[in-house]
Amino acid sequence: MSRARHDATRARVVILAGPSGAGKTRVANRLQAEYGWPVVRLDNFYRDHDDPDLPWDESLGIVDWDHPGSWNAAAALAALTELVEHGRTRTPTYDIAASRAVGSEELSCAATDLILAEGIFAAELIADLSEQGLLRAAYCVRNGPWRTFGFRLLRDFAERRKPPLVLLRRGWALKQAQPGMVKHLSRLGAIPVTGAEVEAAFRSAMTPP
Repeated sequence: MSRARHDATRARVVILAGPSGAGKTRVANRLQAEYGWPVVRLDNFYRDHDDPDLPWDESLGIVDWDHPGSWNAAAALAALTELVEHGRTRTPTYDIAASRAVGSEELSCAATDLILAEGIFAAELIADLSEQGLLRAAYCVRNGPWRTFGFRLLRDFAERRKPPLVLLRRGWALKQAQPGMVKHLSRLGAIPVTGAEVEAAFRSAMTPP
C-alpha cells in the first residue's frame, strides 16, 4: 500500500469491508480508540426479517444474510453522506439474533475526521462514495479461511446470533466462499489487507513527515 497523507480539510469515509469474522470491527475499534474517529456499523442497515424483498438461501433454508439484497445500501449511503456534509446523522441499531432494528443512535464527526464505515457489504458503497468525492480509502480486511472460520464461529456462538446448527452450516459455507468473496470485493475497489496492515497504513499516514 502506498503511504498517503490524510487531507484534513474535510471529513472522508474509510471503507472496511471483508468476510464475516475477518476482524473489521476490531480494526475499526482500535482506530477509533487511537484517533477518536467515528465508526458507522454498516451491518446495522440489514433489513428486518419480515421485509418482503429479502433474498432466500435455498441450500440452507433461511434468509441469505450474506447477499447484498439483505442490506439497505441506499439508507447506508444516505447516512454516510449526511455525516460528512452535516457532521451528524442517525443510524439504526440492529439486533442480529432478532433479525430486526430495535432502535437508533446519533453519530457525529468533526470536519477533519475520518469516518470508519465497516461491514460485510461496505464495498458496495465504494463507487458511489468515490463519485461524490467522499471516499478516503477502501480496504478488504481478510485472514486465512480457517482462522476466519474459527473466530466467526466463536463470536457467533458467544453472541447467540442464530441457532447453533445454522451457525455451523452457514460458517462452513462462508469458509468455502471466502476466496471468491475477497476477489469480488477487490473488483469493487477494496484493497485486500490484514487488519494489522490497515492500522499500520493509518499510523504512517497520520505521522508528520
